Amino acid sequence: MATGPAKDEKCCLVAVTLDKDTIGQGPPDVEHERRVAIYDLLEKNRFVLRDYADEGPYNLRLQIIDRKLVLAVDRQDGVPLITHILSLTPLRRIVRDYFLICESYYAAIRTAMPSQIEAIDVGRRGLHDEGSHLLIERLKGKIEVDFETARRLFTLISVLLWKGQGR
Repeated sequence: MATGPAKDEKCCLVAVTLDKDTIGQGPPDVEHERRVAIYDLLEKNRFVLRDYADEGPYNLRLQIIDRKLVLAVDRQDGVPLITHILSLTPLRRIVRDYFLICESYYAAIRTAMPSQIEAIDVGRRGLHDEGSHLLIERLKGKIEVDFETARRLFTLISVLLWKGQGR
């Protein structure tokens, strides 16, 4: 479990845990993205449970069960608040395309010209943004997140799904 610094705000995450049974061990590039996403997420985020806005800050556990994303949210002191279960079907195409372009990007940064790397990275960021907007929409009415928080959560969801893609 990664833990961030103490926060004065109630509208934030202070700890994020990825289910070890779901995540597995990914390639070094994927592991690096996971660590960076968790670090950045804990440094700055906006995360508010609609029905428990006064109960924050929060701890978040992410896992994949039966092709569904499970977001288990506790108070900072560990008292469980709510578990949201979301179908991954709306995200699958974006995540699949994101995996493909990430593989191209990781290969390119080792051998390609800077202009080629930049072109691939533009596409990668575009898919990442699309997934982030979709995640915000899917959480609407349940959990309020800002765009940067959604981007980092999308990265973590992608890391969780990496194992399931046979990579």
